[in-house]
Amino acid sequence: MKITITGASGFVGKNLSIYLKNNHHSVETLSLRGDWLSKLDKNTDAIIHLVGKAHDLENVSDDSEYFKVNRDLTIELFNEFLNSEVKDFFFFSSVKAVADTADGVIDENIIPEPLTAYGKSKFEAENYLLAQKIPEGKRLFIIRPCMIHGSGNKGNLNLLYKVVEKGIPWPLSAFENNRSFLSIDNLSYLVHKMLINSEIASGVYHFADDQSLSTNQLIVAINKALDRKAKFLSIPKGLIETVAKCGDVINFPLNSERLKKLTESYVVSNKKIKTALNIKQLPLSAEEGIIKTIKSFKIGS
Repeated sequence: MKITITGASGFVGKNLSIYLKNNHHSVETLSLRGDWLSKLDKNTDAIIHLVGKAHDLENVSDDSEYFKVNRDLTIELFNEFLNSEVKDFFFFSSVKAVADTADGVIDENIIPEPLTAYGKSKFEAENYLLAQKIPEGKRLFIIRPCMIHGSGNKGNLNLLYKVVEKGIPWPLSAFENNRSFLSIDNLSYLVHKMLINSEIASGVYHFADDQSLSTNQLIVAINKALDRKAKFLSIPKGLIETVAKCGDVINFPLNSERLKKLTESYVVSNKKIKTALNIKQLPLSAEEGIIKTIKSFKIGS
């Protein structure tokens, strides 16, 4: 198949491009800067739209930028898809488009309640796409991944890795939680399977690894990748939260946003996509994916 990817220079785009090429697909990249309309191949088989303004941990980005990139640019590209010969359109949204926090398991039936400009801009793009009539022979896939990780990704996992690598006992063990992650390998596998399976219906699909992990289990997995025994330090929650608040006003590795990401529970169901694809389990377990990612950090350090 011939596949066009926007945002191909990013972490997901680079890894997905390699995976699809290795599975005998032809991959074209499309930059959405400048006169991109004239460069869009309207005879490609699928468009995978990865371009987006990511959530800003420092909370300094102007809200309008999120809507300009995540909503307006997506709508413009999607309208071109509707008027082309392209069969499939993948819009990579986010679970943050429907829930910033969650008490239970997040599935596709959740009532959307985005709180940030990032989440709201993704959700508004979703709403527009879902409101359009999809011509016969075309499919629209809205993908909501949870936290993606893998080689080349420098997010919160990299921060955890640096702490563990220095031999520092994990100081947040008093927090109990459960979180879903998504390895880039499992993401690429699911996209590939959706592309080649003509029976998959248009719709919203959540992407996540099969198992969720607590942050303490995450620390154990990171240490396993480093061939070490995990060390934990139990510090009262209240003290940690006070330190995080200080990090909101001074340049400190831990702030309230990072503490929330490290300690909150956020479990995402992948049942719908696995049922649609008739698969029992993804190639990598959650722990295997984490260990592979951490080993890539170790090699790259």
